[in-house]
Amino acid sequence: MESVNAATIRARMLDVVAAVPEGRVATYGDIARLAGFPRHSRQVGVALREPGNEVPWHRIVNHEGRISRRGLDGSDELQRYLLEAEGVAFDAEGRIALRQYRWEMAR
Repeated sequence: MESVNAATIRARMLDVVAAVPEGRVATYGDIARLAGFPRHSRQVGVALREPGNEVPWHRIVNHEGRISRRGLDGSDELQRYLLEAEGVAFDAEGRIALRQYRWEMAR
């Protein structure tokens, strides 16, 4: 495999995130795998936190179909609001049915 730096890895991951369609979700692991870096799912979170990216960050969830907690800034509630506005439903425990809402490319 070619040698790539962290910025290149994150850029590839953001390209994949940008392709996730409205009303669908993907996991951090899905994005890492589709970007060609299957063992770098934590880097997806790093890339999504970088300022200035204009990707649908809210469509990325953890492997359980849950929103990953980020802290007290309200982004957890915003992510849920944005997903629900796109038609994504949550169960009583706050999970998304990945079988129903997972992006087809991520399966």
